[in-house]
Amino acid sequence: MAARSSNLRPVPKSRSTGKTQNSNRKYVRRVLSTERDYFDYNLLAIVILLTCFGLVMLYSTSAYEAMLESAGDDMAYFRKQAVISVGALVLALVGSQIDYHFLARFSVPIYAVSMFFLFITKFIGREVNGAKRWIYFGPISFQPAELAKLAVILFIPVLIVKIGYKLKGVKAPCIVFGFGLLSAAFTYVFTENLSTAIIIAGITVVLVFIAHPKTAPFVIAAVAGAALVALVVLILVNSAANSENFRIRRIQVWIDPESYSSLGGYQVMQGLYAIGSGGFFGKGLGNSAQKLGALPEAQNDMIFSIICEELGVFGAVLVILMFVLMLYRLFFIAQNAPDLLGSLIASGIFVHIALQVVLNIAVVTNMIPTTGITLPFVSYGGTSILFLMAEMALALSVSRQIRFK
Repeated sequence: MAARSSNLRPVPKSRSTGKTQNSNRKYVRRVLSTERDYFDYNLLAIVILLTCFGLVMLYSTSAYEAMLESAGDDMAYFRKQAVISVGALVLALVGSQIDYHFLARFSVPIYAVSMFFLFITKFIGREVNGAKRWIYFGPISFQPAELAKLAVILFIPVLIVKIGYKLKGVKAPCIVFGFGLLSAAFTYVFTENLSTAIIIAGITVVLVFIAHPKTAPFVIAAVAGAALVALVVLILVNSAANSENFRIRRIQVWIDPESYSSLGGYQVMQGLYAIGSGGFFGKGLGNSAQKLGALPEAQNDMIFSIICEELGVFGAVLVILMFVLMLYRLFFIAQNAPDLLGSLIASGIFVHIALQVVLNIAVVTNMIPTTGITLPFVSYGGTSILFLMAEMALALSVSRQIRFK
């Protein structure tokens, strides 16, 4: 800043006193050195836009099923989601005003509470669609796996910052991996939620990768892991044709959905029919045929296929671009965060959103086996939108600490 100040042309001495010159120079230096507060309104705008778009698509997708299940009330799903979304957005705006360093102090209790809820889900959880993933407190339902994702996004960065330079060794990264993978294991074992377990593990690995000074071990591990997964899938497909394990069946459905239509291939094929029939501009908002009972869980995991059917390739690309813009803003916050903690928190949120969007679209288009994973801000789910907004509050809180000169 001193270099910039030295290039300023001085006030002429004629008609000016020495006192005036000094006051002018002090004013210019003060203006040049003032730090401008920042708040990422672009991220806030894209969150609101995606939420509104999700509500429109949710009503279009769920109106028929809501009429059947709620005595003719076609807005049952929409109304519940809209109320939770508006409330969660207000809480996110309030939460964004809290310093993330203060929130980080509660990372250990939040992590411990998330592990506790994951554990008790196995025993007191209510079974929905063949899996115990929900805990009910009277009329309020809660999915602990969503809390686990937020807990890892907050706890792992705090742990990495506390470890500091020791992370470049061997023991310290293993400790970080241990806590992340323990949460993933609890999610898989006690809630049978493989997709969320994969996301939690992915968040942990990427955060350690970002903070670790070496790249080669991660590249080697990624290549070896991909080869191992491919080998396991090949063995399972060739040796377990009549297996009763539902995960093996999902792999079989993925490879040949028509031959295994009674085991889950029906949903995959109906989703692909919806995507294929949409064309470039779609059939028009509200004109989907597959949502009229043909496509199970259309408002949840498969809502992207209805977007493709009603809005076509144009609508699908538009949704993807909105997510790309959200990820860009999260990347910007991570790059400009004032410290490593803020950068890692924003990076964790980035990884979560990116993984969930990619996995959901990959499932709908049958690029990977079916997993129960929703499209962020678009699919139906009160717990999901609540914790997604909590993550956005964290990201906005980090953005408030950015200073531009």
